[in-house]
Amino acid sequence: MRVLSAEYVLPVGSPPIKNGAVAIEEGRIAAVGDIKAIAESYPDAENTHFPAAAILPGLVNCHSHLEVTALRGALDDVEHDFRSWLLRLNDLRGEMTDDDILNSALLGAKEGAAAGVTCFGDIGRFGHAGMTALKQIGLRGIVFQETEFSPDSRTATEDLKALAERFDELAAQATPLVQIGISPHSPYTVSSSLFESIAQFSIMNRVPITIHVSESREEMDLLINGSGFFTEVYDKFGVEWHSPHCSPIEYLERLGVLAARPLLAHCVHASDSDLERIAAYGARIAHCPRSNAKFGHGTAPLAKMLSAGNTVGLGSDSVASSNSCDLIEEARTAAYFSRNLDPESGFISAAKAIEMATLGGAAALGMADEIGSLEPGKQADLAVVSLSSTAQLPIHDIEAAIVFSSNARDIAMTMVAGRAVYEREETPSATWPTLPQGL
Repeated sequence: MRVLSAEYVLPVGSPPIKNGAVAIEEGRIAAVGDIKAIAESYPDAENTHFPAAAILPGLVNCHSHLEVTALRGALDDVEHDFRSWLLRLNDLRGEMTDDDILNSALLGAKEGAAAGVTCFGDIGRFGHAGMTALKQIGLRGIVFQETEFSPDSRTATEDLKALAERFDELAAQATPLVQIGISPHSPYTVSSSLFESIAQFSIMNRVPITIHVSESREEMDLLINGSGFFTEVYDKFGVEWHSPHCSPIEYLERLGVLAARPLLAHCVHASDSDLERIAAYGARIAHCPRSNAKFGHGTAPLAKMLSAGNTVGLGSDSVASSNSCDLIEEARTAAYFSRNLDPESGFISAAKAIEMATLGGAAALGMADEIGSLEPGKQADLAVVSLSSTAQLPIHDIEAAIVFSSNARDIAMTMVAGRAVYEREETPSATWPTLPQGL
């Protein structure tokens, strides 16, 4: 039995607790409450106290690409041009050896652990690298085996066979912490026939899937008008592809893909009717505001997503696009952009931003029964945010202090299933001068 206590505990499912504690037994949460009450209930427990810190559920990064972490900053000069970025990424990844890919994924997983991330929804062309990285660092997650470039239905049978072989290899390595899924990359890289087959496989075998969708203007141009950059690629490689002349999300509905309740990444250009479709099928959304903005793709309609009843988690995307795995920064950006995009109905509170970074991400990955909030019976996945920086003080609202005044570098400890996967040396607590009365 172990007890962690701190100046603040944020269960997420209930209001913050001043001077709170979390009791942990056999990798699960036994109790959450006032520090004195927990101490009385568990007098013989090993206790670790964080005097100037907050304990909250582990952050859930529901959309990442760990295997390209080594390409951080390598494509920043072409991010204004999505076409050039995609082509350059493909070229650079093709030059990486197996060891390069694995070391890249390990670097990303270590960065995530140091940023308070306990769970990843990670997409990998080389899925074994993401799986090995999560297992070595001790993190939780779903590794989604990504499809190869396969937009031509004439090769769907061969494409499915190749994907199934890679999936089976990964599935044999699954553990209670790291599960396996499939990622049919996007509507413009996967054929309609292959999409249909993957959806059927997902439904019949309860395999989670995730898809990039409605991300860029180029994608919208292709799906709705049948024109633009991607048609040039198809012509170059002799690909047979026909535009459905509808939104990407409506296209996925027509193919039966939404019935598999996929995790849909980005949804920047999702219309009101698209969002209603997503909610009706119980599909989920991975919101990646920093990556979207860095590409200039636009601002996703977060407030409308939520008001339509959609489950929304946060993702960093690859650090080749967003440059860092910082879910606190992602939560802050999500709140800022939503307030600016829709000032009247888009006001995302600090509490809601934290919820999306924790319980929202857990729900987006289908894991809300096990993680995402500090509740008895759930897995002891948590993060400790140090409040020792002068940039965080004074604290009038702990949720606002975390979302608007903190970042990944303030993480003091990250724990998965009751085991610390990251700990840093504590810095001396900052002090703040006495404030005038009334403040």
